[in-house]
Amino acid sequence: MEENIIRTEYSELMQKSYIDYAMSVIVSRAIPDVRDGLKPVQRRTLYDMQELGTFYDRPYRKCARIVGDTMGKYHPHGDSSIYDALVVMAQDFKKGQILVDGHGNFGSIEGDEAAAMRYTEARLAKITQEVFLADMNLDIVNFLPNFDETEKEPEVLPVRIPNILLNGSEGIAVGMTTSIPPHNLGEIVDAVKAFLKDSEMTTRELMRYIKGPDFPTGGIVVNQEDLLNIYETGQGRIRIRGRVEVEKGKNGRLALVITEIPFTMIGAGIGKFLNDVAELVETRKAPEIVDISNQSSKEGIRIVLELKKGSDTEKLKNLLYKKTRLEDVFGVNMLVVVNNRPETCSLRKIIEQHVDFRFELATRKYQKLLQAQLEKQEVQEGLIKACDIIDLIIEILRGSKNQKQVKDCLTMGITEGINFKKAASKKAAAKLCFTQRQATAILEMRLYRLIGLEILQLQKEYEETLAKIARYEDILNNYDSMTKVIADDLDSIKKEYGRPRRTELTNAEAAVVVEEEKPEYPAVVLCDRFGYIKCVDPSVYERNREAADKENRFVLNIMSTDRLCIFTDTGNMHTIRADKIPLGKFRDKGVPVDNLSSYESAKEAIIGMDSMENVKKGSLVFVSSDGLIKLVEGSEFDVARKTIAATKLASDDTRLLLAANAADYDYLVLQSGEGYFLRMTIKEVTGKKKTALGVRGMKLSEGESLTGAYLVAGRVERVIEYNDRQLSLNKLKLGKRDTRGTKVRT
Repeated sequence: MEENIIRTEYSELMQKSYIDYAMSVIVSRAIPDVRDGLKPVQRRTLYDMQELGTFYDRPYRKCARIVGDTMGKYHPHGDSSIYDALVVMAQDFKKGQILVDGHGNFGSIEGDEAAAMRYTEARLAKITQEVFLADMNLDIVNFLPNFDETEKEPEVLPVRIPNILLNGSEGIAVGMTTSIPPHNLGEIVDAVKAFLKDSEMTTRELMRYIKGPDFPTGGIVVNQEDLLNIYETGQGRIRIRGRVEVEKGKNGRLALVITEIPFTMIGAGIGKFLNDVAELVETRKAPEIVDISNQSSKEGIRIVLELKKGSDTEKLKNLLYKKTRLEDVFGVNMLVVVNNRPETCSLRKIIEQHVDFRFELATRKYQKLLQAQLEKQEVQEGLIKACDIIDLIIEILRGSKNQKQVKDCLTMGITEGINFKKAASKKAAAKLCFTQRQATAILEMRLYRLIGLEILQLQKEYEETLAKIARYEDILNNYDSMTKVIADDLDSIKKEYGRPRRTELTNAEAAVVVEEEKPEYPAVVLCDRFGYIKCVDPSVYERNREAADKENRFVLNIMSTDRLCIFTDTGNMHTIRADKIPLGKFRDKGVPVDNLSSYESAKEAIIGMDSMENVKKGSLVFVSSDGLIKLVEGSEFDVARKTIAATKLASDDTRLLLAANAADYDYLVLQSGEGYFLRMTIKEVTGKKKTALGVRGMKLSEGESLTGAYLVAGRVERVIEYNDRQLSLNKLKLGKRDTRGTKVRT
């Protein structure tokens, strides 16, 4: 066999392969189909549950059985993805309508995970069985081969309501995400019915029925005026607030009681909210709160914040909305799969796609029902005609030798080989022309059907069949009739499963918190060699200057409104607000720097400390152990983040030796491991960005590194201890950058 080598550009092949992979993830994994609003894993799980017979009126089945069967037949991507999808479909705090009836521990709104699948049980919810999976036996959706072509699975489920709006969806694909909020079933039904009557309706007109999202956790949407633009474009941000009520306690104190939370707070968000409130109390931003208790249960959310007497409840509400997740944002991106392509849809486009899908389902359903009734009509007409000539048929049966002779006589009038008692009977038999289906029905007819009442019943059934045929033909051929059938079906769904709206829609002003200006006062920061830090009053420092300078590694003046910059040997800069550092007495121990910032004493060491005001005004000198130096403008470090990379290091083994403000210094002295010292002017240090490595400051031999770096002022002598003797750095020979320096003899 000859080899067929195909030459292609590698980049083109990679691009095509990646696009194919991305589209596979988008269409076959993460993004729901607009027709049934389900992702493949959800669709396959629900279909498998129907195949297993886990109906709402039957006993529960182990989730492990459902997951295993789904994975083996339809979804070979691991059991965790299937079980996670099953759990979410059973959580009433995440779905507008649960699709799975779970039995056992299926998690909680506070973030508790579901029990393992071997412990939990499930079955289909009633709405899933009657609205999502009904009429599957009528072949109204297309079926596709499964992954190994041993089974058939539905392309979509025949869902009779816009599930993509009812339950919403969230998913992350390659390069795109979907985030659709849930809505109220009754409002959705009303909007679809209105669209059936007028297919030219705009999104604005549809919003007379669908007012906005309806989250299962309730809450309050406070930017109702933005919803029109969100539903027209399919993208936007919905601001949601929790519901806060004011209650009076037994002791006369007021309490803020949170009874509903934003949808985005489900899970770990509740714990974070409680921590945020506790932090507000600790930082004295909400001193009116005296107690926080989470009294939530199966009956619902109840978080109680007890207040001091005379507290301003409106001010506290605004503070909670502004400083915690009690007011949050739900990002909307209504991305769905339409005709096997991802598309961001408006509200009108989603409803239009659903109506088209409903018409397709109804057409296929009534075509199937019509065909069944036409076949039934054919059989009934044959039986009625047979009852009228039953004596002739009996004579044919008694005179025939086998079933084939009877069928040939009934369908084609062939009388050869059949013994007739009368010549007239033979002549009448030759005129028979039943169809094959009618002939089979006649042969299978039981004698009791010849009773008079049975014949009347047959006539009645025939008339009912004709009425059904007329009705089905009218539905298929008349748009108004089809529309009425769909509308009536929607009404019955709304009556059975509709519920009142939970989420309130309003336009509210953004929460405003007027923070009192904190008094500005000077302080002195003291940090000892063990990493304990504190602030003292300048007068206290002056009285204890000698002891303070001797006992502490870093001593610097700072204003209470400033920030403290801490530089470490790993190249990081951590910042701490000065008012966060405890102000105490001189002999107080202080607190570890670790407690006030993201600094980790086990992984990094502090090499420099300065106030942000000083840093911004000057330039910082950086020296690393591999001999690289640079000068960076201090304004580059004025950022909002608490921790940043202050400089770039060449490798993990490289450590930062010096990070200090060069404003008051004239010289930089570098010390190598082999005893060489190089003194150069600050002007020789090259200016760089903080993300740069720097330039070579001193020539080093192979394997050698710097062991020290010092800033020296011209008129102030700087003395260090070197090999048990005093060494004046000011007296070292002045050299040039990138030279070896001077060997200091011991």
